[in-house]
Amino acid sequence: MTKTILATMLAVFVSQQQTPPPQQPQQPTEVATAITSEGTQPPRLAVPDFIALSTDAETIAIAKIIGQVLWDDLNYEREFLFIPRDVYATIPKASSLAEIPFDRWRELNADGLVTGTVQKTGNLLRVEVRLFNVRGRQSVFGKVYSGSPANPRSYAHMAADEIYQTQRALKGVSQTKLTFVSDRDGEAIGGTVERRDVKEVYISDYDGERQQRVTVGRTLNVFPRWSPNGRSIAYTSYRRGTPNIFVSNIYEATLEEVTKGTAENWLPAWSPDGTKFCFASPREGKGYTNLYLVNRDGSGLLKLTDNPSINTSPTWSPSGTQIAFVSDRTGAPQIYVISSDGVGQAQRITTSEGYADKPTWSSLPYNEIAYTARTGPGNDIKIVDMATRTVRQLTFGEGTNESPVFSPNGRHIAFTSTRSGKKQIFTITRDGRDVRQLTKTGNNEQPDWAR
Repeated sequence: MTKTILATMLAVFVSQQQTPPPQQPQQPTEVATAITSEGTQPPRLAVPDFIALSTDAETIAIAKIIGQVLWDDLNYEREFLFIPRDVYATIPKASSLAEIPFDRWRELNADGLVTGTVQKTGNLLRVEVRLFNVRGRQSVFGKVYSGSPANPRSYAHMAADEIYQTQRALKGVSQTKLTFVSDRDGEAIGGTVERRDVKEVYISDYDGERQQRVTVGRTLNVFPRWSPNGRSIAYTSYRRGTPNIFVSNIYEATLEEVTKGTAENWLPAWSPDGTKFCFASPREGKGYTNLYLVNRDGSGLLKLTDNPSINTSPTWSPSGTQIAFVSDRTGAPQIYVISSDGVGQAQRITTSEGYADKPTWSSLPYNEIAYTARTGPGNDIKIVDMATRTVRQLTFGEGTNESPVFSPNGRHIAFTSTRSGKKQIFTITRDGRDVRQLTKTGNNEQPDWAR
């Protein structure tokens, strides 16, 4: 019955909230050429509101949204400098792409201009995006997207990632998503002696926009992790009383129960190819926890660690050949690495921490593990370079900071922090700059970033 209800609710969630992606863009009308500045600085871009080709309120609003979101997306990776949007009012607004006042943009020292048009015909939206070289007055990037007008932000996200790729050979994150756990709904679990708040799984765009609830079980649902293809979320749920691992296939509106029975099973981590999970379980009933491997469908259980201690919080290396995890086998929790086939001894990675927890392995080309470190009364985020074993600290005691996870391109980290009072999700660059708060309602924690 619970599965049926959840599947029904997920179907509603998908149909109401998940906008089909725009159709693949038409071929560019020009050969892509990189925008450069006249000096050594990154090129300076201007990104005004797009041009609405019709006067209806919806098209005008969409044109404004796309321009604003595209400015934010292109600013996120710090690959460009930007002309502030508050000075755009001094430039005459173009009514078409053929009437752009390049001389006025040049007066503002713009090297590139990102603009475009929006046109709505019936239920179809057509968005044309151009990147112009302001000095040469020629278009160096041009794409046309068409699809539903329900989520105009998606057109900006797609264009931003393509501009990153063509201009900087960089894989952007504008189209990626986050998942996290929240108690914002203010519900309480029924049938318990003491009050325990419900925690549900949510998803959002990479920038925290369009936050949407995924689980509806009114129970504890924790530690969500995206599948490698970004279409499913594995998490630990107490819906049966005993914590077990479930998978919500959010676009198909189906639910799978990976681990079953009376044993407790926590913290699922997908293998890079999506065929296996590594998870923690005290299933042997000896007072300690070990790591286990299981196939995607729950078959083929294999014990990975065999140590009389607490072994938990697994994370796979990008190659899939190693797994980092937390163990208190030497006293306080520390980060260890073991071969994913269980052969050989686990190697301790954190050798100078008093307490280390919640590791997450970066994507390539970086080979780093971010983790939570006890730095005083609270925690902070640190990163260890796996090649050199050098450690750098990202946060410095503003609130308590924990549960780091890398962005798909390895250039950013999402994490949980109490710096604003309650637990909230923030992002920070891998060099410790540009902290951004993504959530504000309720307590939000345990983020994961779809790859």
